[in-house]
Amino acid sequence: MTRPQASSVTAYNRFLLLVAGLGGLLYGIDVGIIAGALPYLQATSGLSAGDLSFIVAAVLAGSVISTLFSGLLSDWLGRKPMMIISGILFVASIPMIALSHGFGPLVLGRLLQGISAGFVGVAVPLYLAECLGAANRGKGTGIFQWLLTLGIVAAALIAMGFSVWLGKVELAGDATKLFAAKNLAWRSIFWVSLPPGVLFVIGASMVSESPRWLFRKGRKEAAKLALLRSRTPAEAELEMQEMATAAAHEAAQTTNGTRTKESLLRRKYLIPFLMACVILACNQATGVNSIIGYNATILIQAGLSDVAAHWGYVILTSVNFLVTMVGVMLVDKKGRKFLLSLGSAGIIASLVCAALMFSKTEKQRVDCAAAVQAMVTADQSLKMNFDQAMVASLLAGKAGAGEVSTMIIIYSYGDFRSATKVLRSDDKLTEIAIERGKSVPDNKVKAFFDNPLGKLDAALVAPLTIENALVTPVPSASSGWLTALCIFCFMAFFAVGPGVCVWLALSELMPTRIRSNGMAIALVINQVVSTVIAAVFLPTVGKYGYGTMFFGFAACTVVYFITAAFFLPETKGKTLEEIAEHFEGKHKRG
Repeated sequence: MTRPQASSVTAYNRFLLLVAGLGGLLYGIDVGIIAGALPYLQATSGLSAGDLSFIVAAVLAGSVISTLFSGLLSDWLGRKPMMIISGILFVASIPMIALSHGFGPLVLGRLLQGISAGFVGVAVPLYLAECLGAANRGKGTGIFQWLLTLGIVAAALIAMGFSVWLGKVELAGDATKLFAAKNLAWRSIFWVSLPPGVLFVIGASMVSESPRWLFRKGRKEAAKLALLRSRTPAEAELEMQEMATAAAHEAAQTTNGTRTKESLLRRKYLIPFLMACVILACNQATGVNSIIGYNATILIQAGLSDVAAHWGYVILTSVNFLVTMVGVMLVDKKGRKFLLSLGSAGIIASLVCAALMFSKTEKQRVDCAAAVQAMVTADQSLKMNFDQAMVASLLAGKAGAGEVSTMIIIYSYGDFRSATKVLRSDDKLTEIAIERGKSVPDNKVKAFFDNPLGKLDAALVAPLTIENALVTPVPSASSGWLTALCIFCFMAFFAVGPGVCVWLALSELMPTRIRSNGMAIALVINQVVSTVIAAVFLPTVGKYGYGTMFFGFAACTVVYFITAAFFLPETKGKTLEEIAEHFEGKHKRG
């Protein structure tokens, strides 16, 4: 009798881990799918650069909007319905995008994907924290993160497959067939991402509701039945007693039948909430999104060729995926505190080493903004070839005039700033072209998402201002690979620590009363920090270099390490009620 029951519990817990993985996969595809589809969408849609930028950014807008309300909706509707809704929104977005023939449906579809991602990012970790036992909770949330990275890799591999196919079509030399093939490619990339969404909806429909949500709604029998699907009877009974004790403590706040709500400023609410916010903010302040997003550009500046830099990106994403798997295996053995401390310490060391490598080269760079500004034409545009002859012209009489160099131009039209891609003077394609139509949003909605404080009308007539035109000697390839190794180490330490544990920290630290809304607020803070870093990254690199930027990321990570090593309690093997007692000061000392 015991064995079949234990087998059933094990099977259900594995099923929960599978659903968690599908949620992470969905989130990763949400984030990564547009990168592979964008070149083909750009080639066939006839949309302007501003339109395409808005389509890319629509996911972030949708995610911010949904994250703001996900906590309230999760408390109102339940955790399970929110997971189902997030999956349905993703599934609905695919045909809307893949069958679209204009800007409107594309934006709406991408907004739905962003809303789906915001709901998934709150609902799945929240659900796992409240449903999985203490022994499996770390593994479940770790698998969510692991398959999130797999979703990004899968999106890249799907795009790579279509790229190989298009290469064969291009060899035939038929422009009409190539156009049709590219049009089919970007639509197919989205269609291929549909099955994980369907499977997630089916999986989310088959799991039980969160027992703690049911208990708080007064449905105690349903809560016990939900617990019995993932616990032994003894474990379920113990957790029911813990939930009852927590509920009785809340009820003790009632005076004469009128409930006096506890202040949310009490230490058992405030400390874990602030700690989760610090961890989420510092997670972005490591610079992980910018280092991944600008990876090829960073490695070219470090001394690698364009091809080698793109291979470096493949290695980086592979390291992220593989080391995340290691983190999943360690999180319930070594604990959250250990992995976060190890990861943040390793990130600091890796960033400092990379910063020192860049600083050595960037001391030799020259800002040729004045010379490039003189090349701007009367229509406030710029066209130039950055080849060895241009290097010699720009650096005439200065050191490095005959060396292979890189150039990046930071420029603006009024309040709207942009940057060219990094070019090497020994590349085959060295043309730099800057035009107002490709740099300034063509309507106020797009302008708001680009720069909420920017004045669009002024930008439409403002002159082209070259803020920086940075010419930097290219370090040796060996120096480039050494810098790349530092960045790979950064990725490995991030994956094994913050990458796996951040979702756990978010869902485990907060007491039941504030968990859903607290998670939503912390995730919004996370996204705000990410947006701010994205906004300041290029200007900071332009004026002060990658070395300064990496030193800044390292300084922020010091705060992360101190929080993890000295203030974060170990939550491995503890129920959510035991974690709440720790912050209330009821934990055992000594």
